[in-house]
Parts: sequence; structure tokens; C-alpha cells
Amino acid sequence: MIVKKHVVEGGRLILCVCDEDIIGRKFHTDDFKLDLSSDFYKGEKKTEQETINLIEAAYMVNLVGNKSVDLALTLNIISKQDIIKIDNIPYVQAVSMEN
Repeated sequence: MIVKKHVVEGGRLILCVCDEDIIGRKFHTDDFKLDLSSDFYKGEKKTEQETINLIEAAYMVNLVGNKSVDLALTLNIISKQDIIKIDNIPYVQAVSMEN
């Protein structure tokens, strides 16, 4: 997975997690645009465990792609009804009330 960390005011961590095979691409529907070629998503390759550790420390997580969204489902930080599809690519955001 490709992970990009963004630290915002107050030191809160916003994390972008994206499947490696779709990074750099653009997707759209009539209602949504998803630009995975932007610097917002261009991060570093991380192992699943490294990604889990970062997700657990994050205030907000933005997840794109089958593997990334499935990981969030496995961690029980989202539910299936939270997921939207943009050009058949799963996308979801999760916010932690604890971080």
C-alpha cells in the first residue's frame, strides 16, 4: 500500500492509504472526481503492519482501492455502507474520535 502522512494543526495526523496498482491514476463519475496523481496521495510504500500502526495513530484516514478499504473493514474502523465507488474504485473516509 502507498501511504501519505499529512500533519495538520494541533499535530493531528491525516493519512491517505491507496492501493499501489492505482496510484497515479484519475477516476470520475458524474458526481465525484478522484485524482490519485496529486501530491495528496503520493506517499511511501508501507507493509500492512506499518499501515495498521499508522491508521491506529491517525485522526482521519482516507482509503482508496480494494486492498486498502478491505484492511479498514478488517480493522472495524468502517462498515460496508460507508464505502462509495468512484468509477468502480472503492473509497472511504474514517475519523477517529479518540485521536
